[in-house]
Amino acid sequence: MNLKLSHISNIKNNNLQITGSKSETNRLLILQSLYPEIEIDNISNSDDSRLMRAALASNEELIDIHHAGTAMRFLTAYFAVKNGRTTVLTGSKRMQERPIKILVDALTQLGCDISYVKNEGYPPIKIVGKNPENHKVSLAANVSSQYISALMLIASSLPNGLEITLEGKVTSVPYINMTLSLLKDVGINGSFENNIIHIEPIKIVSPKTVVVESDWSSASYFYSIVALSDFGTVTLGSYKQDSYQGDASLSKIYKRLGVETTFKENRITLKKINSLDSSDILELDLSNSPDIAQTIAVTCFGLGKACYLTGLHTLKIKETDRLEALKIEIEKLGGEVSITDDSLKLSASTLINSDITIDTYHDHRMAMAFAPLALRVSLFINDADVVSKSYPDFWDDLKKLDFKVL
Repeated sequence: MNLKLSHISNIKNNNLQITGSKSETNRLLILQSLYPEIEIDNISNSDDSRLMRAALASNEELIDIHHAGTAMRFLTAYFAVKNGRTTVLTGSKRMQERPIKILVDALTQLGCDISYVKNEGYPPIKIVGKNPENHKVSLAANVSSQYISALMLIASSLPNGLEITLEGKVTSVPYINMTLSLLKDVGINGSFENNIIHIEPIKIVSPKTVVVESDWSSASYFYSIVALSDFGTVTLGSYKQDSYQGDASLSKIYKRLGVETTFKENRITLKKINSLDSSDILELDLSNSPDIAQTIAVTCFGLGKACYLTGLHTLKIKETDRLEALKIEIEKLGGEVSITDDSLKLSASTLINSDITIDTYHDHRMAMAFAPLALRVSLFINDADVVSKSYPDFWDDLKKLDFKVL
């Protein structure tokens, strides 16, 4: 599906309900499968969470999770400790290019039985479920937090729990803390101190209903919309000021881009304020929240503001190489971008080319990050239905704000 977003002068004020966080949902779905006493409310309606639920309910040996990277990592650990079950875990062509070796090596340290079906270090993988006897594992601290969270989520089901030693400087700390907080919410004890994560074993948890907070990554696109409007207000639910999600840093970041956030009764109201100084370069270390880098870069481009974003090394192994994709698409629009393996630098520019077609590279965040530019120029979005990966209602919600989506 290809869409045209026609230029609009401003947005209609509206109240929107954002789907539950897929990061929280997918963690809780693994825990629910290990401990059926857990109930989950406000589950994400994203493709990733739908695929996770289907995989966990399946009795088939072959499980295809398509583009769902979180599902690949979490399910690798989950099936590795399902004693007596053999699973072949595969995915899309791009998924088979995304590394899994770090997690497989860690699980092998524990005594799990995992082999590669095609290429060493990459899916598809064959998993023969076991009851691993070891309870200590170590891995590099600067890897994707999903590898670490995958181990944390299955840790309490092991006979002696699990001790994870992280070697070096830890990145994506908020996602590790999110996993730890959700474990505690369902009654699993754990700690994270001095680069060592310790999760205690437990066989049964007390019945509990956990409510998933709405997704802050999805909120980022509305921060961008309000920032690029001349004036505007949008209210989003359901959000907490003491969120587990690292992307909640949006409220502070976007204040520097002209958006004020007000918290009230589990909702946030975003309001345009006229305090933006476009002459300053926006410098951010996004190692704790790399998923909002695309949105911030496009916002700065639309505002004519330079930015220098670092801590982005994990973006090269996402649905696409997000740094390269950002450079290509922003430069098609008239911007000037330079990238390294872990950074992006955008020069300030007032030029934005109109009626450009944005390629999405099978990446939901590319489609949604560029959509707010319709407040500046008309543009086309290729493969626009890719948003269903995390936010199926995105285009309908834009229409509620008076965006012209054709």
